[in-house]
Amino acid sequence: MKISTRGRYGLTVVVTLGAKYGEGPIPLRQIAEEQSLSEAYLEQLIPPLRNHGIVKSVRGAYGGYQLAKPPTEVTSGEVIRILEGPIQLVEGLGDTDIPQHELWQRITEAVRDVIDTTTIADLVKSSEASKVDSYMFYI
Repeated sequence: MKISTRGRYGLTVVVTLGAKYGEGPIPLRQIAEEQSLSEAYLEQLIPPLRNHGIVKSVRGAYGGYQLAKPPTEVTSGEVIRILEGPIQLVEGLGDTDIPQHELWQRITEAVRDVIDTTTIADLVKSSEASKVDSYMFYI
């Protein structure tokens, strides 16, 4: 399975909102600028995330988007499944006649385990740590 731009950018939006959790709604334009992404493309990713209760929108002059629940309660697996569909590394995995069936099943389960136990809070923390590390490198 290859995670598409849709999944990567969607996860980026959710992690950005997770980093700003509790600060109020963030305009999509701001996220697009901060992450150097197309605002028009991000606008296509918001509806499924909103429909599944990951983000909520706030209208008005100071409106934008925010996480609908704390970043500790949202997993990367949820976001990826919403935007990409089921996690399946090999097509036809239900067919036990595939010679390497057990191998593919174990790999798929390992990937699912990683994304289902990695919260948005974990990704925010990791992102902040890498920013500090890169800052220290340039000093």
